[in-house]
Formats: sequence, structure tokens, C-alpha cells
Amino acid sequence: MQKAHDKGHASLLATIVVTGVLGAVVVGSTFALRPPSSTGADALPAEATEAYGRQLLRETPKFLGPDHPDPQRRYSGTQMACASCHLEIGADPGTLSLLETSTRYPRFMGRDGGVRDLKDRINGCMQRSMNGRALPRDGIEMIAMEAYILSLGERFAAMGKTRRTPSEQAEFVEPNRRANVDAGRVVYEERCAVCHGGDGMGLSATTDPSDGYLFPPLWGPDSFNNGAGMHRVLTAARFIKARMPLGAADLSDDEAYDVAAYMNSHPRPQMSGLERDYPDRATKPIDSPYPPYADEFPVEQHRFGPFAPIREYYENR
Repeated sequence: MQKAHDKGHASLLATIVVTGVLGAVVVGSTFALRPPSSTGADALPAEATEAYGRQLLRETPKFLGPDHPDPQRRYSGTQMACASCHLEIGADPGTLSLLETSTRYPRFMGRDGGVRDLKDRINGCMQRSMNGRALPRDGIEMIAMEAYILSLGERFAAMGKTRRTPSEQAEFVEPNRRANVDAGRVVYEERCAVCHGGDGMGLSATTDPSDGYLFPPLWGPDSFNNGAGMHRVLTAARFIKARMPLGAADLSDDEAYDVAAYMNSHPRPQMSGLERDYPDRATKPIDSPYPPYADEFPVEQHRFGPFAPIREYYENR
């Protein structure tokens, strides 16, 4: 009996040892197959993973910003992150969500005058909203960003109807008047300045610029340039009405409209070559703030409204 007991004990011990070894092999293999975690600008993963793409959108200035130690990797011209506008790294339904982005491309883009894919759209953001330069289409960063956005599309497809419903105010309704910049300044000072600063220059996350912003600048040299979609008053007003102030969005249509005009009345980086946008001028958004146009309305009306007369002009052509 004792021999049987000893034999059983030895068998159990051997099983534990073998299991432990196998476990160590599995864990070791898992870590070996995972791309290295990125803790700084020099610790880049070897593969263009979805996880890396998510990190790029969240920590854009660290990996692609203007202070990157490698000048060749300075693709963004601002210390803002993609997630500065695509809140929750684009993973929540609602305005500027990225959940459905992958289903919308390829598609015809009036601004470019041709059919463009998701990589083209990413580079459009890099050159305009991020005031930078295009990423190589076959580079690790582009492939990783695309992989992350594609994964969000898969997530959206798996969501139930309730989870797809955004928690936002009613959709912005455009006031039938010119936006009032002075009224917008009052709204900004009362509701926006506490986060974005009285000077509109944002609130930095740390003293290290590559750590980006807690709250991004809304104008000035480190903000989006004049070719970005957010520089259009109606586009900005829709986002502001839906999402701002952060966590307590309750502005009226008039307040969102006016504060969007106030934000976009300030200086910001200027993008060259904007005259080449929209080869078919008739497809240009009515609130595009830069000429040329296919109409005779003044630039100031395209910037601040009223927009109804411009819209009616194109509808009746």
C-alpha cells in the first residue's frame, strides 16, 4: 500500500511539474508572439497591430508628433491626438465616432474629385486636422491605424440596437441667421474656457509636449488648420451641440452655432493648395471658409452664414 501511495504521489508530482512546464511554455510563447509594448517614442512594435493603431490614435504626438526624436517620423504638425476629436478613441457611437467609418470607404470624395479609400481618409486627417503630412500607405503606422478602424467596424456589426444608439442631445438644427461671434465669445467664456483656456490654447497633459493635451487647443499655432472639417462652422456646431461641454453637453442650437463661429474666428495654421479642393465647385460645402466658390456669395457669408440663401441657390440651379 505504501509503495502504491508513493507511486501515486510521484505520478501526481510529475503531472504538476509537466503542467507547470507546459504553462510556462504557453505563457512564454504568448509574450514572445505579442508585439513589444510601447512605453516611449523609441519602443515601437515590430508589427502593424490593431493595438498599435489604437495607441497611435490615443497618443499621436508621442509616436508621430513634431517633437519626435527622429525627424523622419514627424508626421503630425500638432501635439493634439486623433482622439482629441474622435472621443473615446472613436469607439463610442455618435458624432465623430469611428465605429462605422470602415463601411463608408471607398467612396467618391468631392474635395478630391475622385474615389478614395480609408487610407486616403486617414491621410486627409493627418494633413488637415493634424496639420501634418501624409503617412506612407504601406507603412506600419498606416496599416495599424487602418486595422484598428476596421476592428471598430467589426465591433459595431456585433452591437445590439441599444448599444448603437448614441447618448447625445437632439441633432443640431441650423439657425436661420448669421452666427454671432460676440455671443459665441460669451458662451465660450462661460462654458468652454475652463477646459480649453481663456486663450483657446488648451490644457497640456504634462510639461512634456509629446504627452499631448488633456483638452486640445481650439485655435492658435498648435490647433487644426484652415483646411480641416472642424474649421467649418456647421460641422463644428454639430460636434459641439452633440458632445460639448465634455460630459455635460447641454448647449442650445444657437449657443453651439455662435460658439463655433467664435472658435473659428481666430487665427490658426494655414494649409497651402486649398484652391485645388473641390474640382467641381458646386459640390463644395456651403460653409467652406475658403474660396473659390461656384457662386457670388462673399467669403464672410460662407464662413458665418446665413446659409439658407446659399443652399437655395444651389438647389435651384
